[in-house]
Amino acid sequence: MSEKSGSRYGSIENLECKLDLTYNWGYEKTRQDLRDLYKKAQRSQWNPDEVLPWHTDVDPERQDFPEHMFPLYGWAPYMKLNAPEKTKLNVEFASWVLSQFMHGEQGALLAASQLVTSVPDMDSKYYAATQVFDEGRHVEVYDRYLHEKVGFSYEISPYLKKLLDLILTDSRWDMKLLGMQIMVEGLALAAFGLLRENTSEPLLKKLTHYVMLDESRHVAYGVLSLKDHYRDMKESEVREREDFVYEAAVLMRNRFLFEQVWEKMGMPVEECKQYALDSQMQVMFRQMLFSKIVPAIKKMGLLSAKQRERFEQLGILQFESWADPFESLEAMEASERQQQKVA
Repeated sequence: MSEKSGSRYGSIENLECKLDLTYNWGYEKTRQDLRDLYKKAQRSQWNPDEVLPWHTDVDPERQDFPEHMFPLYGWAPYMKLNAPEKTKLNVEFASWVLSQFMHGEQGALLAASQLVTSVPDMDSKYYAATQVFDEGRHVEVYDRYLHEKVGFSYEISPYLKKLLDLILTDSRWDMKLLGMQIMVEGLALAAFGLLRENTSEPLLKKLTHYVMLDESRHVAYGVLSLKDHYRDMKESEVREREDFVYEAAVLMRNRFLFEQVWEKMGMPVEECKQYALDSQMQVMFRQMLFSKIVPAIKKMGLLSAKQRERFEQLGILQFESWADPFESLEAMEASERQQQKVA
């Protein structure tokens, strides 16, 4: 049950959650892989005020992304719009996307804080503590970019909100890891990669790069924590996790239909949604968002014959042999080292 209210802190929503608190009085070092990831997170902290060029003059109306990536590209009513009308739509579209990143990062902040409380071993608690700091920094930079550079933001997508609520109200620590570290963070990592490749705006490009360095570790944390846990789990419980993964995948696919933009702009919402759903470019875009998730799911042993069939129907099974989270993390770190050498 949730309750919304206004206050001097802004728009506040209280969500009733059940969560077991787990002490660990032994302090044993039981997971060297997680301890190594924790140490890596310590070394990789960054200060937004120091590393990001906030002095950059950002013009939200400048066409930045390729037009063919716009959700309505090719649709006759969109193609008839004049240049100023298209520019206005693109500004709204960009603000919506960045707003969902910001809201998702707040969900990750809350989930990471729950993980510190609920995961059983100390090495997991240590790493989750670093992630709390990471996610707070991510919310800060997106909030600052949206309100200092773009000028406005959107409310959270109802599909993203539903998924975050499912994750935050589940009392089981492994479901929080599965939902947030693998599903939400995995999708975000792929989306950030597409954004970084297609934007030429220097502040947003660098901001995205630094956020991706953190997110790669977060997904790796989820896989490290869950692959052994699921290996010893009852088959019925594993199937329940697979069902959750599929339901979350459908919610995240539907998240990118942009209803809030079409409604704000006075456009026919259902027609716009249907075009975005059927557009081949948008189908490919939504599929690519799962390129980090499917290899992680396979590595954790959650890709049964039934799950493979469902992923095939979603058009995402093709990613099962793509780079797993650790290969992605290594690639990100190698890229960072190269950039530092060039700088």
